[in-house]
Amino acid sequence: QVQLVESGGGLVQAGGSLRLSCTASGDTFCIANMGWYRQPPGKERELVASIASGGHLWYGDSVQGRFTVSRDNDKNTVSLQMNSLKPEDTADYYCNAETGPLAVTCQYGRHYWGQGTQVTVVS
Repeated sequence: QVQLVESGGGLVQAGGSLRLSCTASGDTFCIANMGWYRQPPGKERELVASIASGGHLWYGDSVQGRFTVSRDNDKNTVSLQMNSLKPEDTADYYCNAETGPLAVTCQYGRHYWGQGTQVTVVS
C-alpha cells in the first residue's frame, strides 16, 4: 500500500505560479512512476506530467514549457512547478503513484492517488 499526501494549490491570477508537492509513504520502494493528473470541472481526468524512477519525463502538450515535474527519491516526494498559469489550467490536481516490479513483493501497475488539491486561475 502507498499513501499520498498533497500540499499546495490555491487561487492565482493568470500568468502567476503555483507549486504542488506530494509525499508518499508506505511501500514506497514499489513506486516506479509518479506524476500529476488534473480534472477540470465537468471534464475527465487527464495526465499532466509524470516522472519515472529513472528520471524519464513526460508532459502533456498543454503544459509543455510551463510546468516542471521533479522528484526526490530519497524523500519520496514529487512536485509540480506551474508557471505562466492560464484560466484553462483550473482543475482539481491529483498526485499519482504507479507501482512496478521493483521488488518481489511489489505489484505491477497499481495506481495510488492523493486526495486532490484545487487550483483556480482567474483572469
